[in-house]
Amino acid sequence: MDALRQILEVDRTDCEIIGLALDTLCNITNPRTFDEEVDKHGSMNKVGEQFTEIFIKNSDNVGLVLTLLEEFDFNVRWPALKLLMYLLTNRPKDIQEIILVSPMGVSKLMDLLSDSREVIRNDVLLLLIQLTKGNANIQKIVAFENAFDRIFDVIAQEGNAEGGIVVEDCLLLMLNLLRGNISNQNFFNEGSYIQKLTPMFQIPLETEDSPVGGWSPQKVSNVHCMVQVIRALVAPSGSAQAVANCQRIMRSCGLLQALCNILMASGVPADVLTETINTVAEVIRGDASNQEFIAGVMAPSIPPRPAIVVLLMSMVNEKQPFILRCSVLYCFQCFLYKNEVGQSQLIQTLLPQGNEMLSLTTGQLLCGGLFSPDSLSNWFSVVALSHALIDDSTQKEQLLRVLLATNIGKPPVTLMQQCVMLLQQGNKTQCKLGLLMLLCRWTAHCPAAVKSFLLIDSSVAYLTALLSSQENNDDLQETLLQSMCAILIGLCIHFNDNSVSNYTKEKLCNLIENRIGLERFHDAIGGLARHEIYSRTLKHPQPSAKNPSELLLDHEFCKLFKALEGVITKSVLDENSLQHKSQITTSISPDSVLVAQYKEVIRQQDLQIQKLNQITESLVKEKHELEVQVHDLRSTISHLKDQNLVLRATQSNMLTEETESDNVINNEDSTKEVEKCRNFITELENRLTEYASTIKEYKQKLEERNETDFERKLQEKSEELEKLKKDEENLLELLAYQDSKIMLFKERLVALGEKVEMDKSSIELDNDDQPESSSLVE
Repeated sequence: MDALRQILEVDRTDCEIIGLALDTLCNITNPRTFDEEVDKHGSMNKVGEQFTEIFIKNSDNVGLVLTLLEEFDFNVRWPALKLLMYLLTNRPKDIQEIILVSPMGVSKLMDLLSDSREVIRNDVLLLLIQLTKGNANIQKIVAFENAFDRIFDVIAQEGNAEGGIVVEDCLLLMLNLLRGNISNQNFFNEGSYIQKLTPMFQIPLETEDSPVGGWSPQKVSNVHCMVQVIRALVAPSGSAQAVANCQRIMRSCGLLQALCNILMASGVPADVLTETINTVAEVIRGDASNQEFIAGVMAPSIPPRPAIVVLLMSMVNEKQPFILRCSVLYCFQCFLYKNEVGQSQLIQTLLPQGNEMLSLTTGQLLCGGLFSPDSLSNWFSVVALSHALIDDSTQKEQLLRVLLATNIGKPPVTLMQQCVMLLQQGNKTQCKLGLLMLLCRWTAHCPAAVKSFLLIDSSVAYLTALLSSQENNDDLQETLLQSMCAILIGLCIHFNDNSVSNYTKEKLCNLIENRIGLERFHDAIGGLARHEIYSRTLKHPQPSAKNPSELLLDHEFCKLFKALEGVITKSVLDENSLQHKSQITTSISPDSVLVAQYKEVIRQQDLQIQKLNQITESLVKEKHELEVQVHDLRSTISHLKDQNLVLRATQSNMLTEETESDNVINNEDSTKEVEKCRNFITELENRLTEYASTIKEYKQKLEERNETDFERKLQEKSEELEKLKKDEENLLELLAYQDSKIMLFKERLVALGEKVEMDKSSIELDNDDQPESSSLVE
């Protein structure tokens, strides 16, 4: 490896040997696993990754390869490009960081897009696709190195959508630069690159006489990438202002019209049509002008029908592919998103009209989907209809006027009655979940809808029965169903104006407590948010599922639940607590004054006990402080005793030295020193005596205080506790007496009710015996 590196560094002028060295490095870093690298146990050694790690340990090696890209010789430039590709494949993050800090590293790669040799241009496209994955900084540098202009030039040279795989590579690189990168999206928008997308969608479309299979697999892939680029610019997760600007430009430059032409053309493959519908959905989502434009698009059918109607016909047709039906639902949801005019027009098609309308309408299609035997068509229809009610109480009240003729010869029923009937009679959980989502959306923020729902016979009884059922608790769909029932009941409580006497807020809370149980009810409401399907649906507005049975929840409903979950729970809890307070107030007897007095006494005694506990704690703390002081004094005394012993030893040594060497020390000086030592010793002894007396006083004070205060306070405490016990016993006796009186009154009430029933039955018997008088009464 060192020898090869040395060749790259030293022999720059010899293109032949440089090319051979690069080829050698390409061979040893090739990410492909050869047969020799697989041992007998089947595990791979991945030699290419190991050599890559050795090579990039010195980042200057990568810089050498980047420098060699400036050499025009094909035998140098191409293997250098391949080597970078292999290194990037084996160690993507490391190579991205090295190239990012390398001077003009990205610029050298971008220059290769202008190489006249296609193989080098195509390989550098593949390298840039790998290089820009997941690295926003490199994406910005590539974009500002005039990448978009060069990409559009290559696409035009290759024939736009009709081109080969190079067009797909260019679009994949463009997609990497735009997806999730707000800076590049703004640059793309401001640089008028959206207008350059329009010619790419001017696809020669098939006619009815065209041969089948006119779309090649490569053309399908190219169009897929083209619409993905558009979706990257108008994704709902992007900046609202940037998305709105892109939507406006797409309409004005004719891109939306080109997408609609593909949408309404015949012979378009199903997967291309699906992605185009999704793209149109996000181009019109939340933009009133684009929504108005799509509402005016007519399908080339006989008779001509609005494109929205044709799309809905596909949605409720169970023979259409599942993914296509999901995309149509998403497009219709985006059409109604923040579109008050569209929501109103949809509801108007359901209301009774003065003259018969021969043409098929969106409302008729959605109501027809309600009666379909296909549960998925039911789900699509009710979810689509629920989007017409988002943030619009007026349309919710208008929808209450909708009448449906279910059977010939029978009077029509309201749409809400039909929904409740389908909910009770159906046996498909997916359909029931859709109906419950519609009813939840309908009743939220609309007391009139709540009233209409509560007036329907057995509506609440069915919900409570389903919620209190213990069967299939482990089944995901059944658990979701119970959660939805709990949410609907909660909405009927929170938005209830008490206009239905049988189902006021108070009575509904009683029903929950007696039939379901508050704990189970709240657990059912919170259970929805614990499911993985809820969190997955909440992330993106587009409906997505691998198979039809997994399509259970709607994004906008999940948003509604997230906003109202706490409000519903609080409303039920508050109503329940108010109800309990009123029950307690009404059940108090005339002796409640005495009970209140006892409670006040107990409260005061509790306060006294708390004060005594505080005093006890302060005394214990003071005792602890005194003990610490005593310990300090004892240690000081011990220290002084040690000093005294040292001084005595010093004194005896000094006296010994005086007798042995009288010539060295003067007698007077020695006498003074001895006198000083004796005075110091005397002073220390006095201090010892003083400390001892102080300790003795502290001990006496502590013992006296402990004996007097503790005994007195503990005795008072015990007396008060005895008094409290007596008061408690008296209070319990009084409460038992009140309970016996309540039971007596209940027995009398039951007896009185039985007597009333007997009197009523006897009156009915008398009436049966006298038919003439009965008819007169009538």
